[in-house]
Amino acid sequence: MPMNRRELLKASAAGAAMLEQRKKAFAAPPSIEIVIDAAKPGAPVNPMIFGGYMEPATTRVWSEMLTDRKFSNPIASPTSAAPAPANPGMFRFAGEPFRLVGPAGTVEMDTVRPFVGKHSPLVKLAASEPHGIQQSRLRVAHGKPYTGRVWLAGNPGAKVVVRLAWGSGAGDSQIIAIPALTSAYQKFPLKFTVAADSSDARLEIVGTGSGAFHVGAISLMPADNLQGFHAGMIWYYKEQGFKMAKWPGGNFVSSYDFYDGLGDPDKRPPRGRESNDVGLHEYIALCRLLGAEPDLTINSGYASARDAAEQVEYCNGSIQTRLGALRARNGHPEPFHIRYWTIGNEMYGPWQAGHMSLNQYWVKHNNIVEAMRKADPQVKVTLCGASICERGIGCAEKKGNFFPSEWEPPMPYDLPFAFGSHEDWDGWLLANCADNVDFVSEHTYAYPHLRYDSQKQSFVNSDDPLLTKARRLPNRIGEFFEAWQKYLERMPNLKEKNIKFIFDEWGCRNRLMSGAAQTPGMLTPLAYALFLNEVFRHSDVVQASCATGGMGTVLIDDTGEATGLSAEGLVLKIMANHFTNALPVAVRGNSPQQAAPGTVFVDIPNVPIGSQTFPLDVTAALSNDRKKLIFSVVNATETAQEFSLKVTGIKLRGPGTLRQIAPPSVNSVNVAGQKPAVEIVEHPQDALPDTVQLPPVSISVYEFEIESA
Repeated sequence: MPMNRRELLKASAAGAAMLEQRKKAFAAPPSIEIVIDAAKPGAPVNPMIFGGYMEPATTRVWSEMLTDRKFSNPIASPTSAAPAPANPGMFRFAGEPFRLVGPAGTVEMDTVRPFVGKHSPLVKLAASEPHGIQQSRLRVAHGKPYTGRVWLAGNPGAKVVVRLAWGSGAGDSQIIAIPALTSAYQKFPLKFTVAADSSDARLEIVGTGSGAFHVGAISLMPADNLQGFHAGMIWYYKEQGFKMAKWPGGNFVSSYDFYDGLGDPDKRPPRGRESNDVGLHEYIALCRLLGAEPDLTINSGYASARDAAEQVEYCNGSIQTRLGALRARNGHPEPFHIRYWTIGNEMYGPWQAGHMSLNQYWVKHNNIVEAMRKADPQVKVTLCGASICERGIGCAEKKGNFFPSEWEPPMPYDLPFAFGSHEDWDGWLLANCADNVDFVSEHTYAYPHLRYDSQKQSFVNSDDPLLTKARRLPNRIGEFFEAWQKYLERMPNLKEKNIKFIFDEWGCRNRLMSGAAQTPGMLTPLAYALFLNEVFRHSDVVQASCATGGMGTVLIDDTGEATGLSAEGLVLKIMANHFTNALPVAVRGNSPQQAAPGTVFVDIPNVPIGSQTFPLDVTAALSNDRKKLIFSVVNATETAQEFSLKVTGIKLRGPGTLRQIAPPSVNSVNVAGQKPAVEIVEHPQDALPDTVQLPPVSISVYEFEIESA
């Protein structure tokens, strides 16, 4: 008989207390002994485990430099306060609005003749005094060419110029004179070459003469962009090894209309900050530039089953279908052949557009998937799931008011939630939608500096060692795997479905209960490495994953150029380069992992996860061609460690290679434009040593050739 919530709470509290006692009593053995048994390789590590996702439609990797380039907002006065800079993980531009050039009343927003959207700027001229609009805080690089376009209409007496200025001197700008305007909007090309670095360049569209002119839309990008995407960022994303790109992600998708992203980008309707420059065609172009599998998210918030079916037909239908023909008219006769589709995002949350209760949402999920499969029976769909663990973390956040919202009700429930309760999103959906599920999504966030106290029913600050903090992220998937076993016990029919998992958002949130953010240093990179080790150990059931910060790991300098990878990006790179398609093998040890403080099925599992090699974490694999042994060792402590190693089931030969991330300090970070403090350093290995020495705060990946039979 299933336990009720009170019984589960008592069991969880007792279990946590027992684990805490074990933690205090247990110590690592004097010598850590590790055995890698390569006799029985497991399922290959899916390349899509190394994925990234982009929340808004127009993303950080898109090259556009201008904010609000289609004028969704009125032109600001020269003295009005600038908005806070946009989230650098989402957009490339800095957030400066277009501002007035000239006296008040010079520009009005014309709703009668808008070029796109609800209104367009109308600039009134006054002889020789320049009137128009400008945008500052642009980042430009010396010697770099920039291209763009501007749509203008106006009276013949209007004399309009477009000027890019990178300094205050007379020669610190370039001016393009626009030919005579007509009453119809015309597109004029722009091309500039900048003579100095600047993080505060300015683009002006101004006119003199008589009459007035309209500005419909304007764009400015580095000339070396790749189909609109930033060339440097594409290069670094490929270096990181991204093999899956999910789009659009996050809460954005629940009110996104895919039709907004079709056709001429300049004529797509703007929606607030979103210009809709990146639509389906651009997304597919990005995936092909990266060599990545598309994972397209369906709007299951405000959209309908019919909308979802139309999106599938547009992407995958032949040109004989109505929407396949529309795709062809938009420049892509061949179907996109998108296989992976995620149905919605966090639909369990009151913060989500279109949120509804479980007894309603399972019906909507089934309706959406059945309509999609009529359009293309080959699609593979991911359930917008949430185990009691994910729901528990979200409710713990609400109890602490981490994300204040007047629209989200208070959270009166005690945690953890019971299996089968109204908050058991996975339990209810799997019971009612299992025939329409190929994969289950789980968003997996951890708070390294906090633990959930079941007695206080609140997160509390936790002054733990570095290792315990770093393990809070893999603990989250450890508890999910335990929860999944509970679902299999409650619903044995799931065993026949071969449902796999996609951790399509995961990462660390480094904050204290006060709300103060903690500088992560190497904490988050170590957590990434531990998380990936755990995913490799479950390669038979994990189909894909997306680090939430994965698309934010490229460093951008003050000129807007991509200059390198953050420490987190280097972790993704070193793991992707060596474990993609690898075949995990067993790792045994004489030092079981210790328990972490917290609450079972909120922020910790019942049984500590990780290899039996405390305080180290080790995972090993054969290369896909079985010619090499690869193993990674994460030392998330601030002291040097050593272990003895034995390999069985295969025989190694000759020298090998160690590739290692071992920065000088736990606080080391990479900063754009500066020499990297965190790097991947390669060390030749004469042979596999009997005793392996590890520096503190390190991630080590060893590779040795296997002797042929």
